[in-house]
Amino acid sequence: RAGYHILKIDGYSLTKNLPTGECIMSTQFTVGGHRWRLKYCPNGVDKGTADYIGIYLILDETVAKSVKAQYQFRFADEVVEDPVKLDEKDSFDSHRGWGYSMFLTREELEGSEHLKNDSFAVRCDIILINEFRTEDTPQSFVEVPPSDMHQHLADLLQTGRGADVVFNVGGTMFTAHRWMLAARSPVFNAELFGMMKESDNGRVVHIHDLKPRVFKALLFFIYTDMFPDMTEEEDDDATMAQHLLVAADRYGMERLKLISEEKLCKYIDVDSVATILTLAEQHHHASFDFLSSPENLRALVASDSFQHLSTSCPSVIKELLLR
Repeated sequence: RAGYHILKIDGYSLTKNLPTGECIMSTQFTVGGHRWRLKYCPNGVDKGTADYIGIYLILDETVAKSVKAQYQFRFADEVVEDPVKLDEKDSFDSHRGWGYSMFLTREELEGSEHLKNDSFAVRCDIILINEFRTEDTPQSFVEVPPSDMHQHLADLLQTGRGADVVFNVGGTMFTAHRWMLAARSPVFNAELFGMMKESDNGRVVHIHDLKPRVFKALLFFIYTDMFPDMTEEEDDDATMAQHLLVAADRYGMERLKLISEEKLCKYIDVDSVATILTLAEQHHHASFDFLSSPENLRALVASDSFQHLSTSCPSVIKELLLR
């Protein structure tokens, strides 16, 4: 997590005319995953430093956690044996906001070999010190592949081996395992191991509020924890996400609900937001954020679907007006 930036000053004699305290900012550069700038002050920052050329290192971004670094300024044409071995006294802390160096006096610069053709270049080396960790990493003699449990469980669902419950969804039959459904859904747990278990006597469980393809996708997620691949299905991701949002709410599956919300937010536009807002009334999610833009809200109001939305879901319109 180290790097450097070179600041070249062309027309040095012109910068000497700047008043004390006035500085020139460099372009932005990145070191250690953070954005920085250098500030060149040819006549210092106050009366006490007016004879010095001053250089600031500035973190040019807002950060939640303190950024600490060591830095060093030197002439770019200097040859050093170890450019990343820096002087610890020059340290940067973003709580302070900057790192400063009285680089050298103007007299020293003008008498040196580094000022050529009225220009010189300064190199700033930076090392991030708060993101380093030292730990012993044991040598691995065996390469362990990633988990393939989801593949085995998907195969278990597909083959129906050991299945002990049957669902009738719109005339389509699905077999599954009570223990898996109960582990993944509190609603299935109550239905399959509660009062229903005492009275079902092996009867088929009828599902009336889902379409077969949606129930199939729901089972796939229950067994694999993955959103189904819709490339070969009649539904696309957005359509299936709408259906699974409702199913996830019905069966108390919060992770599936959040995944469906995230997918829907990728597809929200003026044409679809009214439909998705209708879902939001019963299954709250982030579709309201789309309408934080006045342009999007005006486009929705002008659309044909707005009238239907105001009639079928007046509470949604009320929430929009209150936002």
